[in-house]
Amino acid sequence: MRITGAVLERSGAPAPFAASRPFTVGEIDLDPPAAGELLVRIEAAGVCHSDLSVVDGNRVRQTPMLLGHEAAGIVEQVGDGVTDVALGDRVVMTFLPRCGACAGCAADGRLPCEIGTAANNAGTLVGGGIRLHRSVGGVDQAVHHHLGVSAFASHAVVSRTSVVPVDADVPPDIAALLGCAVLTGGGAVINAGRPEPAAPLIVVGLGGVGMAALLVARALGHEVVGVDAVSAKLDLACELGASAAFSPADAAERGIRAPVVIEAAGSARAFETAFDLTSPGGTTVTAGLPAPEARASISPLRLTAEARTIVGSYLGSAVPSRDIPRYVELWRAGRLPLERLVSSHIDLEHLDEAMDRLAAGGELRQLITF
Repeated sequence: MRITGAVLERSGAPAPFAASRPFTVGEIDLDPPAAGELLVRIEAAGVCHSDLSVVDGNRVRQTPMLLGHEAAGIVEQVGDGVTDVALGDRVVMTFLPRCGACAGCAADGRLPCEIGTAANNAGTLVGGGIRLHRSVGGVDQAVHHHLGVSAFASHAVVSRTSVVPVDADVPPDIAALLGCAVLTGGGAVINAGRPEPAAPLIVVGLGGVGMAALLVARALGHEVVGVDAVSAKLDLACELGASAAFSPADAAERGIRAPVVIEAAGSARAFETAFDLTSPGGTTVTAGLPAPEARASISPLRLTAEARTIVGSYLGSAVPSRDIPRYVELWRAGRLPLERLVSSHIDLEHLDEAMDRLAAGGELRQLITF
């Protein structure tokens, strides 16, 4: 079938992206779903830093690639062998497929799926195939998949292992956020940090993932302090339930500490800040994805003498089929106001400008709606 999508032509284009125009929006051919796959009509897709990191070259991926990994949509076709998802179901699309059988999947979310990771690195679906194509000069050209989803398009073919069905009462905006921001930020709290009941937390980095961590922690009854270098985000964090919010310098000067600190900024400096704000005996959870060459400096003596723990948390150490229903119930109960994470709605034609706004730190979640 012919769909409309935004293809990233090259990685590492110079900013501003509104001028360099790394995306081409146009028609693409999408093959029907193979066995174990689904055709999904995209309703909403979030613009995330993990997309930006491919655009700006911090995360090397094959191009051309159809980006977008945080999304929700309606199932329009079911491949052979799929029996637990029906036409018309709304599904949350997640960027790490889980085969359920490898050593990574046996780690209860702590490690990524080995098969899913290999497919993501290759720019294919779990089965190894590519379903996206276009004609360039009369020659068929494959367009790589982004993290098994490729949601910056009107439709996507995905593996059944990349989706979690949700009930129809969960609106598209909420369902899309569950696929990355909430899984990553909330999971950093619930699965990786595992704070004691009512224990305070600090969240360093108040973008979409960090604010999701704040909201989930508040929903579970924890007092939260927010830390970010962007002053506007400090005010918003307090509006979303933080007891206080500070710049990194102010937090250090005040001697703010907590037994669990979540780093969600994806920078070496933020990681150092998070480590410094962690109480002796506490846990620093790093959920951000910095550039591969980034290096941080911490004191091994403090790590030993203060009995510290550092935990890496990829996708919130999540098992999506287990965790997403939990977040849905918190949202239904009115305890998890995920609507507040949506800072704007855009269309595909303005994706370049959306990347510029994201890079400037002025957005939480921009949602592409179809």
